[in-house]
Amino acid sequence: MEDKLSDPCIVDAARRARLYSPFLTLLLDREPGMAAAFDAGALPALPALDEIAADVPPAQRLRLARRRLALRVAIGDLAGIDDLTAVTHALSDFADHALDTAIRTAIAERTPDAAPRGFVAIALGKQGSRELNYSSDIDPILLFDPLTLPCRPREAPEEAAVRIARRVVELLQTRDGDGYVLRVDLRLRPSPEITPIALSVDAAISYYESLALPWERAAFIRARAAAGDVPLGETFLATVAPFVWRRALDFGAIGEIRGISRRIRDHFAQGQAFGPGFDLKRGRGGIREVEFFTQIHQLIHGGRDPALRVPDTRAALAALAAAGWVAPEEAMALQAAYTLYRTIEHRVQMIEDRQTHTLPSGTALDAVAGLHGLADGAVLLDLLRPHVTATARSYDALDPDEGDALSFDAERLAGQLVAAGFDATEVAAQRIAQWRGGAYPALRSAAARAALEAVLPGLIAALGSAPDPQGAIVRLDRMLARLSSAVNFFRLIEARPALGRLLGLILSHAVTLAEELARRPELFDGLIDATALDPVGTVDALAAEMAGGADYQVQLDHVRRIVGEKRFALGTQIIASAADPLDVSAGYARVAEAAICVLADATITEFAAAHGHVPDSELVILALGRMGGGALTHASDLDLIYLFTGDYLAESDGRKPLGAVLYYNRLAQRISAALSVPTASGPLYEIDTRLRPSGTQGPLCVSLDGFARYQRESAWTWEHMALARARPVFGSPQARAAVSAIIRDVLHGDRPKRDIIADATAMRADMAAHKPPLGPLDAKLLPGGLVDLEFAVHMVQLESGAGLDPNLRIAIDALIAVGKAPPDMIAAYDLLARLLVTLRLVAPDAQVPNAVTQDLIAHAVGMADWPRVVASLDTIRQDVARWLAQVEGIEA
Repeated sequence: MEDKLSDPCIVDAARRARLYSPFLTLLLDREPGMAAAFDAGALPALPALDEIAADVPPAQRLRLARRRLALRVAIGDLAGIDDLTAVTHALSDFADHALDTAIRTAIAERTPDAAPRGFVAIALGKQGSRELNYSSDIDPILLFDPLTLPCRPREAPEEAAVRIARRVVELLQTRDGDGYVLRVDLRLRPSPEITPIALSVDAAISYYESLALPWERAAFIRARAAAGDVPLGETFLATVAPFVWRRALDFGAIGEIRGISRRIRDHFAQGQAFGPGFDLKRGRGGIREVEFFTQIHQLIHGGRDPALRVPDTRAALAALAAAGWVAPEEAMALQAAYTLYRTIEHRVQMIEDRQTHTLPSGTALDAVAGLHGLADGAVLLDLLRPHVTATARSYDALDPDEGDALSFDAERLAGQLVAAGFDATEVAAQRIAQWRGGAYPALRSAAARAALEAVLPGLIAALGSAPDPQGAIVRLDRMLARLSSAVNFFRLIEARPALGRLLGLILSHAVTLAEELARRPELFDGLIDATALDPVGTVDALAAEMAGGADYQVQLDHVRRIVGEKRFALGTQIIASAADPLDVSAGYARVAEAAICVLADATITEFAAAHGHVPDSELVILALGRMGGGALTHASDLDLIYLFTGDYLAESDGRKPLGAVLYYNRLAQRISAALSVPTASGPLYEIDTRLRPSGTQGPLCVSLDGFARYQRESAWTWEHMALARARPVFGSPQARAAVSAIIRDVLHGDRPKRDIIADATAMRADMAAHKPPLGPLDAKLLPGGLVDLEFAVHMVQLESGAGLDPNLRIAIDALIAVGKAPPDMIAAYDLLARLLVTLRLVAPDAQVPNAVTQDLIAHAVGMADWPRVVASLDTIRQDVARWLAQVEGIEA
């Protein structure tokens, strides 16, 4: 790893990096000094971990250091100068340094004068054994000592530890223009579904001494105190060492270890044939099998022979061979295979800096081969093939009876899948075997596996009866991969089989709902009550349900939980064919209005505690767009304008008084944050305030007099069109009436004289040029779609003063009644609106979905079948386009 001048291998390595790796090309462009050295055939020394200037913020300093290290390690590796050990040690040492820096920073930010004691990161997996790969996450267990952890006054150590842990993760994972530092996965801690992200040392010791599973013993073979209070971590590891290394290994434990092996082979023998698409890590004869082969021998024999307690895989194989437990030639073959696998794994990850282990296909495989210095993908496969075959043979020998058992289990599962309604069983069987093997953290506890086995027959039956069984099980697999715990989820479906069938519908059709369920599995709990499929209540009833948080932060979380449950249930009503999408759309709007009212009240109370109230004045919130019209979709943002009544020269009466303008602008900022900023309970709504007077150039909140003056003297045609769907949603009845009166007067002609038709026509043309339809089913943006219908309605409203109602359907009906709109526009609105609301759930990309989802859409919009949906959409778009052209004066 010394500097070398004019080495053609380095020049060629940089050339291959630019030719085959977009990620390394980006790094070379961002580090011109290093790039120049490589092009000159020189390999600089590994960058010092602390070489970035100390005045750079710690997180940015780490991101820059990671970028330079990634580039230097890659070129040294590609040039053949740094071997696998040098590469993985450099990456692992940086991970240790970054984790330690994050811990020290998190503690110093909270308690600047305290020593960074009492908090330690135990590195597991490849970080623990200093074998970290090129684009790996890290899997630490975060522990603390309540007696020595620095805490703030009146702060419990448990709370302090969790806050420190969250900050550590934030420092390492947050991305900016310089990238990120490390991905962090904390799900290998004891019982992650119920434990905080940082555990006390005593609690962890108690768990590992009495409750831990065999796979957790295997994980601790590679455990190491890596960052933070390292002496604390070493004491902990010494305490739990007898749990890992047992002198007398009972036969039950051996059976469980072999069970791990069997379940992995059951999954990875299916769909993991060697070739393009082969998973280097998990595939048959791959990295994981070398590691499991090694660790199983270590667990069996390491209790009596301390020389076998080696974390590094290749060194452990050498120790096993030296002790006579593995044949020397077999150990050497596995070492060679492991070295090659890990090297090619690095090549795959260097392409895009992605944590992937799968060999791509086609030209992408050729690129991996080219990066390694080979002619093409076929040569790369020929290089790997004999090692994969030999590794699989060695792994097979761990359990001679494994083949027969796997064959029996696979045949029985295939029969269950066919009986349930799966046309093709291979994908489903592969996923189920993966779940049984504990492939995801949510499935690794004994309780989770027991709950899975209990629910599996009913779950297979429910998914098999779904419209798209294959798609449903694939989406369920993605969901399980993201869960922190699956125990309660499985038990709920076992107790309520009807929910299993409903889950099948959601997973078959609604990508949007399935993704929300993966992020927040507790949303599914809200469907237990049969009333979940009933229309949501009034705004007042919903607000009463959302109110009542013990403090402001609790209130924010409570509203987010209720809104999330209501929106998920409303979406499910469409998927279950339990409600008209138009009613669901109105329900979405009532839920949003209740959230606005509750959070605005709570924020005003919180704000007034410091700043008091402005006498004879109050805040009014005006909704526009779909929110103003009371018809949202699942994905709608909220278009809001903030106004205040009273004298703008007044001042608040609190202990920190503010002038009225500053008072209400700060208050409006707080309310926007309350409605939009994600909390521990998730996000709420996107808030758009660009329709306020003077747009983004104007203040966030203006006085009612200023709003009236702007609308009467300065507003443009498009702002008056937006005003046609404006509706006060927060404020006293008197204040709402005052705002409504201003809007009514403006829309009836108290505004500048403008050529409405010309202005609106030009604006629609500009919008069509800059915001094209997403796809062939974009009911909103397609020519003759909902936007064109809205433009036609608003132009007629402003020209005639008729049909002025923020609810677009009511407005169209009123225009028809006075002969200002064709009678068929009600049917046009109904189809376009129902289609938009439904597609936001089942086809958010506006592309044509699969056949079973086409049937659901047809039912939702009241059509007999999909061809009629397509034909009706085409006809209605022509009708809308024709009316718009008439309004614009393009045709008579």
